[in-house]
Amino acid sequence: MQSWPWFWAWLGFFVVAVLRAGGTYLIGRGVTAGLVQWRRPNERVLAMMDRVGRWGPPAVTVSFLTVGVQTAVNLAAGLIAMPWPRYLMGLIPGAALWASIWSTIGMAAFMAALAGLRGEPLVLVALAAGILIVATLMWRSRRRAHSS
Repeated sequence: MQSWPWFWAWLGFFVVAVLRAGGTYLIGRGVTAGLVQWRRPNERVLAMMDRVGRWGPPAVTVSFLTVGVQTAVNLAAGLIAMPWPRYLMGLIPGAALWASIWSTIGMAAFMAALAGLRGEPLVLVALAAGILIVATLMWRSRRRAHSS
């Protein structure tokens, strides 16, 4: 199987991250500017607005290392009307981190999944076990958080 040179894969992931996160930021700016009618942000978004306002660009950068928080942080940056140049100081390194992770580890996991689907049962069993372990840990974490 022939593959893309790593740089082109990385660049593709980087562009996707910049466009997605930047678009989410612009939606937040639109809401703040009153261009879009929307209800009051929920508690999670309000908490992200507070954190992003306190931490600024580093909060945006670190959000790219998380799952499920990235969208809220980028939206919060727009909702608090973080200036575009300041936002870019977090977006560019964050997108570079995200592209680096997905063009290496992420693609390795994807290729392993494809190998499992092509009839290599040990790879498929290992992937299923990994997914089951992660899902169990997430379920326990949420259950513990709700019971507190």
